[in-house]
Amino acid sequence: MIDINQAIESLDWSKEPKGLYEPIGYTLSAGGKRLRPQLALTACRMFGGRDEDVLPAALALEVFHNFTLLHDDVMDHAEVRRGRETVHVRWNENTAILSGDQMLIEAYRLLSQVREDKLAQTLRWFNEMATEICEGQQYDVDFEQREDVRLDEYIEMIRLKTSVLLANALRTGAYIANASEEAQQALYDCGIHLGLAFQIQDDLLDVYGNPTTFGKAIGGDICCNKKTYLLLSARDHANVSQTERLHHWLSQLPGQEKIAGVTALYNEIGVRAMAEEAIERHTREALRLMDTLPQNEATNALRQLANKLENRKS
Repeated sequence: MIDINQAIESLDWSKEPKGLYEPIGYTLSAGGKRLRPQLALTACRMFGGRDEDVLPAALALEVFHNFTLLHDDVMDHAEVRRGRETVHVRWNENTAILSGDQMLIEAYRLLSQVREDKLAQTLRWFNEMATEICEGQQYDVDFEQREDVRLDEYIEMIRLKTSVLLANALRTGAYIANASEEAQQALYDCGIHLGLAFQIQDDLLDVYGNPTTFGKAIGGDICCNKKTYLLLSARDHANVSQTERLHHWLSQLPGQEKIAGVTALYNEIGVRAMAEEAIERHTREALRLMDTLPQNEATNALRQLANKLENRKS
């Protein structure tokens, strides 16, 4: 059985020019949950597939995911990722953009090593996923300029930006293991719900998490008035007085006072419970879909992972 962390560590980034490859090694060595490649491996094992057959796709998914983070951090002006300086802070923005570009190329290079009889469909899905993620990122950027974003629009944005990557990892793993089309679709849908729960939990942790375990500063979304599940839920459920106070705090400059003011309103309106209910609902649907799949050790591992994600602190 392949250890995904060892497989990622075995990738060689000691190439020239160092200014291009060192940031890639730095990014991938920061750890993380390795969620996407692990999902691909788990889905493949669920249907009796071999780890070595799905490994190129699993690695491609992880490298691609980290490429998006390099560019996201530049766009969001984020200074910390996984408890360390982001690439654009440690080096500079040009390096983060170019190294990110190279990571995208490396992801496709890894994907090209998928078994020939599985490559065409795997590549087709990967391309669809990559396009959807870019679409989701653009919606996220567009939302920064809009004050009329609806909660359903936000859910669609995070489905594109976050969920499709998890969903594709599961579907690809099942496909490479020759699972039925029905099972592939069930796993894809399962990944969508896991991704929605994951992102809403991320929104929750940005306000209520512990910065030590979360890996980045708390309140960043509040400081930049980012449209999140919490903010949009607060707007939907605030009374007149709460709406006025929310507008007041959102008009303030970033800082601890603003974070405290908005958080107090979130507490008053009850949006934490709303977010927790949404996380539980999507996790429950993911678990229901797992019940339609073969019940074995891999399925149990996926079920445990879903429960772990629901209660994660980072």
